[in-house]
Amino acid sequence: MPNLATNYLGLDLSSPIIAASSGLTDSIEKLIELEVHGAGAIVLKSLFEEEIIMEMDEKIHAMTSRPYVYPETFDYMDEDPQEDTVRKYLRLIKEAKAAVSVPIIASINCVSAQKWTYFAREIEKAGADALEINLFVLPMDMNRTGDENEQIYYDVLKTVKDQVALPIALKISPYHSNLSNLIKRLDDMNVDGIVMFNRFYSPDFDIKDLSVTNGQILSGPDDYKNSLRWTGIMSERVKCSIAGTTGIHTSESIIKHLLAGADAVQLASVLYKNGPEYIDVLSKEIYAWMEEHGFKSIRDFKGKMSQSKSNDPAAFERVQFMKQFRNFVM
Repeated sequence: MPNLATNYLGLDLSSPIIAASSGLTDSIEKLIELEVHGAGAIVLKSLFEEEIIMEMDEKIHAMTSRPYVYPETFDYMDEDPQEDTVRKYLRLIKEAKAAVSVPIIASINCVSAQKWTYFAREIEKAGADALEINLFVLPMDMNRTGDENEQIYYDVLKTVKDQVALPIALKISPYHSNLSNLIKRLDDMNVDGIVMFNRFYSPDFDIKDLSVTNGQILSGPDDYKNSLRWTGIMSERVKCSIAGTTGIHTSESIIKHLLAGADAVQLASVLYKNGPEYIDVLSKEIYAWMEEHGFKSIRDFKGKMSQSKSNDPAAFERVQFMKQFRNFVM
């Protein structure tokens, strides 16, 4: 039988299928089920920068408002009997490491390099195998330049890298003036992995009552193509790991990302729709495809269709439909 083993962030994975950060990865029972059905690694549900800062500020305020406070008091903050969201998260990491054998990747959702970054050390001490930082600054401030927005990415990576030895992956968006340059600079700063791309909340309008509503929450099976394009463009050109995500619903889209050069893929929406057991189905279909093509391992075909190896590299850069529509018939 073909071997699905891969390496991501320097971690050995039994499968390239990673359970993405979501409500499916927030409890030990769910993590065990994901491992049983073949997940190669699990990204825990994200903790938000705001949660970390708010609880830290509340705790410091509670300490300093007492009549007699000594500096040593702060050494006992971890012994507060009331378990907050932050310590629950650290406990989840510790219990996950004891319950499953696949790599456990912690996740922080942030918009700055302020205050929260100390928490990366706590994540490392809790035993996480890696840290994924989900970072996006909506470029809507007309007084900020693109360079100023992107500097946040570099600041976050440097600040966290200076504090921990954990592998660090950045889950980024495609919305940049020069995405390839951003990724190359992050790679030069020794980011361990890039996850392409995070999926955002988008507002929608209800035209019946003229209210703002939620847009589509789950991805669709055709949403993977931007990730595929940029995986193919950047693989072989950076030394860091690449994971594709968003819209990866089938074994075919997983195989395509591996052919483009991804080390792994992250799934969430398709597991919400079909359950963790769907990982078994996807794995069997990948096995069958590999056997059909005579591939014994992922290494045999990973990156085989990346832009750097393509007979038609311009296809990765084509963004207009003129040629396709010229002879298009309904």
